[in-house]
Amino acid sequence: MQVCVDCMNILLEERALPPVGTEQYREIFTFPVKEYYIHLGFDFEKEDFEVPAHRFIDLYRERLPNAPLHDEVKSVMDHFRKKGFRQVVLSAMEQEFLDEAMRSKGIEHYFDRIAGITDHLGEGKNEMARSLIGTLPAAKSEIIMIGDTLHDYEVSQANGIRCILITHGHQSPERLNGVECPKVSNFNELKDLIDRIGQLS
Repeated sequence: MQVCVDCMNILLEERALPPVGTEQYREIFTFPVKEYYIHLGFDFEKEDFEVPAHRFIDLYRERLPNAPLHDEVKSVMDHFRKKGFRQVVLSAMEQEFLDEAMRSKGIEHYFDRIAGITDHLGEGKNEMARSLIGTLPAAKSEIIMIGDTLHDYEVSQANGIRCILITHGHQSPERLNGVECPKVSNFNELKDLIDRIGQLS
């Protein structure tokens, strides 16, 4: 998230627009991302959306290697793997970039599938999810989508699967509390919640 804020502030400075802070970012970031850009003051009558969108991705790609994983991530993914869960990534990141990022963080081996988008414009992932779910060797009732945005919840609902939202990501807890699904504040809480769900099913 901080990388996203830092990269956006470069774009805003280049256009003499006010910077965005972390808390403001979490209150206004949305999908499709074009709406988020407009909220920040971008004028797409003066320039095409693709111009800042591709500039952002160039900056993001340059800075992402410096962003560490959350401390709990690997231990939680190890836990899920030992329990026999299949883990899949569905991301609004372009596929080649996503593959590169997963390799650089040393976590690609945890996942059965890594699914990204075909461009950098962040239009959403509903159709991607539908296609991906259709290829998974599991019933929809056995699938849980773990995300950190309202869009992730919307995708889960559109595809008939359960959702858990993590509140330390791209959108604030207050925004995420507007939808009816379980929420956790960190990955250890996520592990405990999924363990409890497994015991109840």
